[in-house]
Parts: sequence; C-alpha cells; structure tokens
Amino acid sequence: MLDEFKRIGCFLFQEGLVDSHGGNMSTRQEDKIYITRRDTMLGDLREGDIIEVGLEPGESDKQASRELPTHRAIYRATGAKAIVHAHPTRAIAVSITDNKIIPQDAEGLHVFRSAAIVRVHNPIGSDEVGRLLPTFLQGSSVVAVVKGHGSFAIGQDLEEAYKYTSCLEQSCKVLVAIRSSGGARPPAPRERIQPDRPRSAIPPGIGVMDRSRYRR
Repeated sequence: MLDEFKRIGCFLFQEGLVDSHGGNMSTRQEDKIYITRRDTMLGDLREGDIIEVGLEPGESDKQASRELPTHRAIYRATGAKAIVHAHPTRAIAVSITDNKIIPQDAEGLHVFRSAAIVRVHNPIGSDEVGRLLPTFLQGSSVVAVVKGHGSFAIGQDLEEAYKYTSCLEQSCKVLVAIRSSGGARPPAPRERIQPDRPRSAIPPGIGVMDRSRYRR
C-alpha cells in the first residue's frame, strides 16, 4: 500500500499539483480509511506516514490529515475507493473568478466534462466542506474545487483520482492561456497592393457590368 501512495505522491509533487507539505490522499477498504498523516510530504512519503482510521471518529484521527472529515463525508456519500486532494495553481486561480470550470480542450471535455466550484467560509477541513462537497461528486462528476483552496478528485484507486486531478489542471492551463491572449482570433491579413500595378477605380467586391448585350 505504501508503495502506491509514494508513487502517486511523487507524481503530484513533480507535476506541481501540491507544494512541499500540501495535499493529502486516502483509500478506503470496507470500513477502514487509510489516509496520509497530517503535514506530511507527499513527494517523500515514508513508513508511518499512512494512518488507519475508521469511517467514524476515533482516537487516531489526531494524527491524520486535517481533511479527514471531508474524506469521510465523500466516502459515505459516494462509491469512491480513493481520494486525492491537491492544490493545483491554475485550477485554484480559475475557482476564484468562475462559477464552474468548463474545459475548452477536447481531453478535459472527454475525461471530466466539468468541475463544480464550492464556495465556503472556512475551506480547510471544515464541517461546511464535508457537508457541501459530496453533493458535487455524484453521478459522472469526479472532481470539484473548493474556491481558493484546492481540488478533490475521486476514483476506484489513487491513480484514477490522480488522473482527474492532473487533467483538471491541464484544462485550466488552457483556460488561462486563452484568457491571457484575449481569447480572440488573430486579425485577418490585409490585402497587399502591388507597387507596380495601377490601383483600380472600382472598389473591391463590386462587379463590372456586362455590356455585351448593347453591342449589335
């Protein structure tokens, strides 16, 4: 189990989806949850960095990630077997300005279609997030973003949840690129006039009248 946590944790850190001590991951096996320890480094997970807790609050909760209540709420409300919570920079930026993330690239539209943006007063590990977020991870919805905080993606394993996280950030890179360029097409090139050709007195687009019928 630790090997898979380490593998996905390294991918998240190398791709810049989490900072040194940010983000968390978990998997569920029946009534047990295995979640990363509080303030651990996902890019350098070690023995003892995965904490076993139950679906109900218990003594070992103090060692687990602050997002444990949110993970529990998601597992209770969905069929997810794994959760990845990350801090993707561009997805967070878009969450501050938009009401919903709708990808403009084909890959994003194919993989996750859209991502809800959840607005709460206290975004980190609060009961409010645990109450609201699972409602946006129902049906075909596999990833959502807590405004200004980060993404939560679900899957049947950690790799699937990571895939949705990575694809979300790539789609947001495209959105940011579109907006930074003004989102407009480049202007059509103007028609060049040859210097050695006399300019016609007839404006372009106006045809020449056919006078052949007057010739007898």
